[in-house]
Parts: sequence; structure tokens; C-alpha cells
Amino acid sequence: MNKDSITQKIWNLCHILRGDGVSYHEYISELTYLLFLKYAEESKTEHLLPEGKRWSDLISYSGDDILNYYREMLTYLGAHAPDENVKKIYSFPTTVFSHSENLKAVIEGIAKLDWYSMSGDGMGDIYEGLLAKSSQDARSGAGQYFTPRALVDCIIRLIQPAAGEVIQDPATGSGGFLISADQHVRASISPAQYELDPPRYEGIEIEKGTYRICLMNAFLHRLSSNIFLGDALTQDAEQLSPADVILANPPFGAKAGSARKLRDDIVHTSTNKQLLFLQHIYLGLKSGGRAAVVLPDNVLFEDGVGRKIRQDLMEKCDLHTILRLPTGIFYSPGVKTNVLFFKKGRRDTGNTKVVWVYDMRYRSPRYGKKRPLRSEDFASFEVAYGNGEMAARVDQGEGGRWRSFTRAAIAERFDNLDISWLGETDADPEASLTDPDDITLAILGHLRAALTEIEAVSEEIAEIAGGAS
Repeated sequence: MNKDSITQKIWNLCHILRGDGVSYHEYISELTYLLFLKYAEESKTEHLLPEGKRWSDLISYSGDDILNYYREMLTYLGAHAPDENVKKIYSFPTTVFSHSENLKAVIEGIAKLDWYSMSGDGMGDIYEGLLAKSSQDARSGAGQYFTPRALVDCIIRLIQPAAGEVIQDPATGSGGFLISADQHVRASISPAQYELDPPRYEGIEIEKGTYRICLMNAFLHRLSSNIFLGDALTQDAEQLSPADVILANPPFGAKAGSARKLRDDIVHTSTNKQLLFLQHIYLGLKSGGRAAVVLPDNVLFEDGVGRKIRQDLMEKCDLHTILRLPTGIFYSPGVKTNVLFFKKGRRDTGNTKVVWVYDMRYRSPRYGKKRPLRSEDFASFEVAYGNGEMAARVDQGEGGRWRSFTRAAIAERFDNLDISWLGETDADPEASLTDPDDITLAILGHLRAALTEIEAVSEEIAEIAGGAS
């Protein structure tokens, strides 16, 4: 039985819970508890778990109320496990199971799988496969925590993280960027070199369930990581080190509903969460450090504070590349995004001389469940990007996808970086949707966007009222 087969069998067990109204994302979080117990048994690392609180105890339980027994086990592990990583995974546990019969069925389903056939990294591959499936759940919106693996791997190939570097993701999600970065480093050097000077991985995740999933993902992939539960836009960021590499896909939407004070070093305040994260990222880089960040179109053209932040970015960093991504690759079909690649300057002024833009959006395939994003879709961009040497790049002219724009030319555009010369493939990318799941995703995406905007406006009104009183 290969890893894909095991992944599918575990995924099929989630249908047991659908009658209880459990979303796929909640199911993955629940699986984290169970799969960790099973992994500890298979990998002979049960010393990380207290006696009496292991997989063998759960599978052999013969009482009438296995659900209550399971709840007590989770609580005990979160408080008394001898390993700190285990404590974090089981910290403040909540189970989505509401019936002992369902819990027992899932436990027995996991126990029947052929774990003996799996390699050391097989469990990590299975877990990532489950995360990919979770990202397709239209009801939960779990895709906002999951960046397509093909895009992640493309970014990693171009950024080229290396041994000994501090590599961060301030909006860690399920840990995809960190996992891919580590796999790249391990593939580029010998195991002995890796052990001698391993990368240091750091991250912050604000959502508790996703944080737990990220910890499990990092553990299964043997990452030497320090991942915090918190908000990178607050003083929680003080736990992060100056970084050699920052990789991120910040959550879409407005920063609303939090009473926590924004960090003092983020001088350009905004309700636009992506603008705040962009500031965090270029402020958090070491001199000479490099970054790649996924951002929606509005960050490139928003006036006022948005323009000030773009100006600050281009002063402090060399914003050398923008990749215009096609629509439909994230959980909402109409979301238009870009990847910004930049390098922190040795000084604080005049670092951006030329910005190169690659338009992958024009006449692109209609991506979605039926046509997922693939690694080969980035091949032409990666060739144009080259090894990062600007002098070797060739402008393809008005008919090509790859153009260069001087800093002076961008200033004439009032620092608007939403640069398009080929036009859009579709006036409305959602107009021709026919798949029911894609239509559901589009509707939910609009509803979530509207809700965050309402929350942001409410927060601004509250602040104005508070200041006037």
C-alpha cells in the first residue's frame, strides 16, 4: 500500500463525521491528535508520551465510554507530556467527536492501515496530502491556510534557502513554506553538512487549530523549528530573530476584531492586513536578506498609506521581481494575487532601481479543481527569472510576458505597481463558473470579504467614537 492509498483511506474516514457537521479542516486538526499517537508507536518514539496515554491504550480500551477516556487522554497529554513539542500539540485540546461510535470507527480505521510499508518520511507526505485535500473544502474555507504546493516549490527554487540561515514565515499556516524550504536544503547538501549547520526555522500562527496542525507537520518532517502561537503584527514578533529569508502568504482581509496594540515599529497603520504584513516582512529581514510574499492586487495599487508603504519598501529593499499570478488558484476563484520578490538593502534609501514584472495571468488556463496548478506552469517564469542576476535578464517587449520598469517610470505611475500591458483574459473570472463547488467557493469568498470589510469599518467607527469621547 503506497502513501497515496493510505492518504485516501484516512481521508475517507472523515465521511463518518460529516453527519455531525464536522468540517474537513476540523477533521484534520482532530487527526493530528490520533496520528501523532500512531506515529509514536510506529517510529518507536513512545517515550515522548506518558505511560498509559499511548496508541496501544486507546486501541485496546474496552469500556463503554471511549469518548470520555479519549478526552481525558488529550487533556493529560497537554498538561503532562515530558516533551515540550508534544505538550504544544495537545495544548488546550478540543475534540470534534460527539459520539463514541464515530471515534471508535476512526481509530479502528487508522489501525487497519498498512503502516509497516511506510518510509521514515512517509507519514509527513501523508499528512501533507491530507492538508491538500482539506484545502479544497468549500464549506470551511480551509484553503486560506494552504498555499498551492506548486507555487510554494517554485518560490523556494528561486529564493534558494541555504544551510545555517534563519528562515521564517510570519503567517505560518500549516507550515508549507518551511517544509518545502527544508526539503530544498536537505536535497542540496549531504546529511553530514546538514547536521553540522542546519537552517533555523521560525514562524507565527494566530489560529489555534492551524497552529496545532503546523506543529505536527514540522514534527513529522523533522524540522528544527520554533513556531509560536500569536500575531506577528503585535509585540509577539519580538520572539522572532532577524531573518535571512522570509516566505509568506499572509491571510487575506482586513485586520479587524482585535483589541491588541499594533507594534510600534510598524509606522504606516492601516486596516489592510496585507499592507501591515508587508511592512513586518521588510522590517524583519537582515541586511541582504531576501523575501517572497504572496499579496492581492490591492496592495499594489491602493493609494494613501498603501503608496507610502510601497515607497518605503522600494527605498529599503530592492523590489526586483513581481509575478502576476492567474486567478482561481486560491480558495476564492476571483482572488487576484501576486508574488513580490525583494532583497533588503545595505542602506535604507534608493535600493530599487528596476522592477521586473512577469504576467502569468494573461491567457492562462482556468485553474480550479479540474485543472490544478502544476510545477510545469512556472517553467517559463523560472527561466526568465534566471539566477537572480538582473543584468542577464531580457525584456520581452510589449508582446511578451516579461518586462522591466525603472524606478523613475514607476514614480510616474504614482508608485502604482499593478502593471499590466497584455490585458486580462476575462473581464469577470467568475462569469463562466459551472462547477457547483467553484460557485460555492466564489460565493463564500465574497461573503467573507464583505464580513471582514464590515468588521474593519466597525472598528474604525469605534476608534473614532472612542477618540471623540
